[in-house]
Amino acid sequence: MRRTVTEVLDAPEGEEVELLGWIWNKREHGKLVFVDLRDGTGVVQVAAKAGTTDQQSLELLRELGRESVVKVRGLVVRDPRAPFGVEVRCLRAEKVSESMGDFPVRKGMGAKALYDVRHLHIRSPRLTALMRIRSNLVWAVHEYFRSRGFVEIHCPTFITAAVEGGATLFEVNYFGRKVYLTQSVQFYQEAAIYALEKVYSVQPSFRAEKSRTPRHLTEFWHVEAEMAFADLETLLRTIEELVRYTVIRTAELSERELRVLGRRIPVKEVEGPFYRIRYSEALEILRKRGKELPWGSDLGADEERVISNEFDRPVFVTHYPREAKAFYHKLDPEDPRVTLSADLLAPRGNGEIVGSGVRIDDLEELMQRIRENGLNPDDYAWYLDLRRYGSVPHAGFGMGVERVLKWILDLPSVRVASLFPRTPSRTYP
Repeated sequence: MRRTVTEVLDAPEGEEVELLGWIWNKREHGKLVFVDLRDGTGVVQVAAKAGTTDQQSLELLRELGRESVVKVRGLVVRDPRAPFGVEVRCLRAEKVSESMGDFPVRKGMGAKALYDVRHLHIRSPRLTALMRIRSNLVWAVHEYFRSRGFVEIHCPTFITAAVEGGATLFEVNYFGRKVYLTQSVQFYQEAAIYALEKVYSVQPSFRAEKSRTPRHLTEFWHVEAEMAFADLETLLRTIEELVRYTVIRTAELSERELRVLGRRIPVKEVEGPFYRIRYSEALEILRKRGKELPWGSDLGADEERVISNEFDRPVFVTHYPREAKAFYHKLDPEDPRVTLSADLLAPRGNGEIVGSGVRIDDLEELMQRIRENGLNPDDYAWYLDLRRYGSVPHAGFGMGVERVLKWILDLPSVRVASLFPRTPSRTYP
């Protein structure tokens, strides 16, 4: 019976198993041939030697190159010297497919060269483990929302009006009309809450930002949610619960993958209450660290790094100035200079992972803010309709999947957390 690598690692001593997989690495020591055989679940060491392995199979394993595909039949042996303490003593091997020439991925290649062959590099056990952790993280997100009564919805990718600002829109020719790739599904989620009350989506967003920082991609995966009858306190509590649940649950689901990476997810960073500071307090922290930022300016990557380095757990920065936030953010009734908004910054200098805010639910106030921002109300006709028919207080947020992975796995860049990263300079492969 065919077994996966994961099943073999858990199989009892002496069980005969059959494996199908790719040769990731190979070592020869005299009459012994060691093959690191990988499949979609992991890597296991296969040992072939005269007397145990038939001669034809032994010669086959000597001849086949990296990424050739083989079927191996052998016995499970517990051996502390083998990866994960298990190896398969090969009885017979059969060629399924032979790799053509030298595999292009080699030790010592630089980052750019590896991204050029990303379609092959993702076969690396480390990248495989990372993508499985990513899958576990998204699974945890779905678990959280479903257990709290949220309904998953799927929103359009083609849009006609900006959510986050016109400067970061990707323009598309849509049958002779000008449309854009979505920056956020927020507006469609706002429409959906009047039918479903609490909704969420996990899908790509696109930002035409010419940024080459370790925190930016032009296409990234966005966890977004919107809630009817929600105020700022409800919003912050929901975000904190989601982030805490996601981080802890991902760690639980990813024990074997984390061993491959040699990493631990820092669950202690989410166990205590998240910190909360106002925008004005953030400016004071920056001033004390020698960074002066004028009131009304948004926090950039450098400023967020300084602030988040001050805290050992995630920190909410709340009440951003109206000038720093999009037109749909509700103004604080007690201080109309600021909005009922919040960004969540991850510790250790990782910066923003969640952006959020209470939405304007009054039609006249929303019209005024649209005009203040130099926008055309006609471009938002259907969005304004939501305030005409049964408007309610509501709030929502967006969380970047790659940014969360960068934080919890201590990755050098969000690019590493993406299967095929898209940046201003990369659309291949």
